[in-house]
Formats: sequence, C-alpha cells, structure tokens
Amino acid sequence: MFLTVIIPAWNEAEQISVNLPLLKQRLEQSFAGYDWEVIVCDNNSSDATAEVATEHGAKVLFEPENQISRARNTGAAAAKGEWLLFIDADTLPSADLLGETKEVCLTEEFLGCGSTVNVVGGTLLNKLRMERLNPLFRLLNFCGGAYLLVERDAFESIGGFSIGLYAYEEIDFVMRLKRYARKKGKRFMVLHHYPVVPSGR
Repeated sequence: MFLTVIIPAWNEAEQISVNLPLLKQRLEQSFAGYDWEVIVCDNNSSDATAEVATEHGAKVLFEPENQISRARNTGAAAAKGEWLLFIDADTLPSADLLGETKEVCLTEEFLGCGSTVNVVGGTLLNKLRMERLNPLFRLLNFCGGAYLLVERDAFESIGGFSIGLYAYEEIDFVMRLKRYARKKGKRFMVLHHYPVVPSGR
C-alpha cells in the first residue's frame, strides 16, 4: 500500500464526523490510482469517536494510555503504507496540499514533509499566535505535528515518536528525522503553498 493516514483522536467524534468524509474525498482526488488507507487511533475516548470513525470507513485502533505519541505509534504499527501521514483530528488538508504531498512521496529526494498552517475558527488571538510561526517554520524547515508525512522505513529507523515526551513530541521527532535524512543524503521540507487547516479551538 502506498499511503496510510493516521489520525490520533481523543474525544473527537464531532470533528471526525465532519472532517473524515471530506478527507477521504480529497484523498480519492489527489491519490487517484494509488492505494491508501485511513487509521483512527482512539486514545481512550469517552465519547463515540471509535463508532463515528468506523461509520465513515476508517480502520479503528485503541490506545489505552492518553498520550499522542503512543496513539501515533500505535497507528503506525498497524499501518500498511510505505508512507505515513499523521493528521490531527481537528485538522483538514486541501486536495492541493495532498497533491503536493504525493509529489514529495514520488520524489526520491525526501524522507518526509510538514506544512504551514491556516487556522480557522477560535479567537483572533489564537489564530495570530499559531500562524505567526509560519515564517519561522519556513526559515528553519520545521513544523508542528498537525500534518506530518514520513517514509515508513525512516519512521521505524528513528524509533517513532518519543513516549518519554508529553509535549513538543513532534519537534523532537522532526529533529531526529532531519538528522536521519541528512545521513541518508535526503531531505525534509515544509510545504507552504496550501497551508493545512487546523481548528482554532
């Protein structure tokens, strides 16, 4: 299989009911001709996250310990894809961003990519707080964890997300991935033409 999308989710039934159908439509458009799957890792939710994800055609896994690193790693362990795309449950990529992501997968130069963000909803202060990092992401070739692609072999080689961290685990992951990529003569990049859209909650 070419691509596995992994969505860690804790009490995200409402977001998944809206985002998952749209995500699947856009995957069908942007990855036409390629095999892909969507895994939702229910991180010990008390709502109907698992049921809603199943209704919308995702493969659902359960991770009992509340930690996003563990949820992501649990999803990755069951993934069939050559490439792993981690997307937060409140985050939605456009078809254009997915198309650019596919090109990264097909270009042997890269081991992964992330994206800048365009925050929708929430307060203006929160939007400005999150989007102000976009120039820094581009300058330093860094990103958060809302949208993060990695080649499966590279993910396994660097040991996945650290379960010793309960915050900034994505920063640690990208740092290790970039070091590994350099050793392999490859790169990590931050896409910016079509920023991914997280909620501003």
